[in-house]
Amino acid sequence: MRNSYASHTDFGFLRGVILDNPKAMPSNIDMVFERHENFLIGEWKRQDEEISLGQKILLKALADQDKFTVIVINGYSDNTGTEVHNFYKVTQNKLVMLGNGIDGLKDFIDAWYQSSNSVISAYTDRASPAISI
Repeated sequence: MRNSYASHTDFGFLRGVILDNPKAMPSNIDMVFERHENFLIGEWKRQDEEISLGQKILLKALADQDKFTVIVINGYSDNTGTEVHNFYKVTQNKLVMLGNGIDGLKDFIDAWYQSSNSVISAYTDRASPAISI
């Protein structure tokens, strides 16, 4: 988080908004990179912090999509500092350990970025969108 004092969004006001599934709630994602329509999704969890069932479903569904890489980082980054113990790739059946430490995570992100640079896609040939964001 660039601003360690930024508040977290409370989605409680949306409880029950989907009448056919009143338990459905949004989920947040801690980290997203995009490069040439490839996405790296990162979810940070502190030591012994559980991933909720809904978030597991979301992360597995994203990991199953083409051009998506989903990782879970065991650690934290806040106004007290940054710690990366281990980080894992999300698959349908398990977490696969990729590495550890801040430098290991940085190296993994850079390798992901470099591999995304070599992907030639329609992204580079597309006309500018009508609406800019």
